[in-house]
Amino acid sequence: MDENMKQLQQRLIELETEAEHLLLARHQLVENDKVRNGNREALTALRKRARTTKTSVPSPFESMMKNIGNPASRPLVKEVCATCGKHDSNEQTWMMFPGTDVFAKIPFHAAHTILETDQARLDHEAQKLQSYVKEKSFFISEKGVLADKISPGVLRSLVALKDKPW
Repeated sequence: MDENMKQLQQRLIELETEAEHLLLARHQLVENDKVRNGNREALTALRKRARTTKTSVPSPFESMMKNIGNPASRPLVKEVCATCGKHDSNEQTWMMFPGTDVFAKIPFHAAHTILETDQARLDHEAQKLQSYVKEKSFFISEKGVLADKISPGVLRSLVALKDKPW
């Protein structure tokens, strides 16, 4: 094989590898979104069960101002969970752990805390994957492969091959 053909082959291999990584990242992003939606639905169900919304539970400052009456008998700031609200946080709740077929009965507060931390982790992973997909898409488009035209680098290689006597 002559040198131009080897360079063309090397460029095509590199582009195909990058495109494969892009497709894998997109697939992982879709799978991640499915899990995030399931977590979001579970958190909404727990909030409905506790009869709270994200904004219905007062902040610790509001609780402090309400309970300022006799500071000697109780702490100044009463911790109020935004999801539990006035719901019994020790009430047992069934939960299926992610990635397993195991159901466990755990306290209400622990269930939504697990889901919220998992949701935060999944949000972070989704942001990383989105930036990775953007980076790979940009790299591939810079090579001219995503356009409706032939990449200038590939075109030069083909012209060079055409000019060679066989």
